Amino acid sequence: MGKRYVFNNLWGADTGTGSQSVWGRDLDSQTTWGTRWDWRGREDTIKSYAAVVTGWHWGWRIAGTGLPVRVNAIRHARTHWEFDLIEDSAGGYNVTYDMWLSGNPHIDDENPSGEIMVWLHYSEGIQPIGGKREEIAVNGVPWALWEGPHPESGWPVYSFVRGENTDRASLDLADFLRLLAARGLNDAEYVTSVQAGIEVFTGKGRLETGAYSLDMECVKQGGAGESGY
Repeated sequence: MGKRYVFNNLWGADTGTGSQSVWGRDLDSQTTWGTRWDWRGREDTIKSYAAVVTGWHWGWRIAGTGLPVRVNAIRHARTHWEFDLIEDSAGGYNVTYDMWLSGNPHIDDENPSGEIMVWLHYSEGIQPIGGKREEIAVNGVPWALWEGPHPESGWPVYSFVRGENTDRASLDLADFLRLLAARGLNDAEYVTSVQAGIEVFTGKGRLETGAYSLDMECVKQGGAGESGY
């Protein structure tokens, strides 16, 4: 859909039973999309992360997105997301942005070097990877910053968890990148992908996005292979 694609990412489906579907369409700079799921099985494992993707995902990509781009070259990454979350039966989930990092601008199907999540809405009892590092405010909105290694692959995961759930957000994701850079994140790393979706553990329901947009403003970069796929 233009510079984005909807990805029905069922990476943890083998820890349960069920199904999931996605749909989507792109109109100018706005994307509407949705997903429906019905998952049973282990309550402590993620079954899926259906998402709209700009950039890379383990070899998948669309040209012309402007990604990858170095963290220190991103002036703004303004995004707006409005969604409805409907639960037909209770389960575990979190609605989140997911940004992926790599030292290699030509990353293909290898693992990334880091992951940054921005949680907007989540069910009771669901927590990010690692432990809570600090409470922080971004443009007056309280967030909790969590940090820890991915339990299987070991790359660092940084998660900003919103103090109160919301079903609409207007954010500049560059604000979160700058906060992490001030706390030691290597800002010469590349952001290879910006994704927005829902991690589902169990339950039955649907997520319907009425509007989604992402507009990135970056400093012009030099060097071959540093200006996007």
